[in-house]
Amino acid sequence: MVTVSDLMTKTLVTVPVGTSTADAAKVMNKRQVGSVFIEQNNRVVGIVTESDIVRKVVGENKPVHCVSVESIMSSPVISLDERRSITEAADLMQSHHTRHLGVVQSGAIIGVLSVRDLLQPVAIDEF
Repeated sequence: MVTVSDLMTKTLVTVPVGTSTADAAKVMNKRQVGSVFIEQNNRVVGIVTESDIVRKVVGENKPVHCVSVESIMSSPVISLDERRSITEAADLMQSHHTRHLGVVQSGAIIGVLSVRDLLQPVAIDEF
C-alpha cells in the first residue's frame, strides 16, 4: 500500500502571520510550490494556496501588497496522518474541496501532500 508519507513533500514552506499575499506568492514562486503554511508563535495556523491568492485577492481586485495571508488562509489546515493510504488522502481532498493536505505525525504538521503528488504512482505505474 502506498502511504501518504511515501509521496508527501517533507520540507515545509512557511511564512509568518502578517506576510503580504504578494510576498507569499514570491516565496511560492522561488520555492516552486503551490502553497505555504502560515506560522504564528512557531505553530502552523493555516495554509494559503496559489488559487487562494488568485480567487480571493487578484480576482477581487484587492491590492496584493496590502492583503495579509491570514486574511485569506484556510484554517484549520485539513490534514491526515502520514501512515494513511493515498486513497484516503484523495477522499479527504475531494470531500473538503482542497488540493493540499497537511501531513501530521503525533499531531504536528511534518509535510504537505498535493493533488500533484498523488499522480506519482500513476505516472510510474505503482498501482
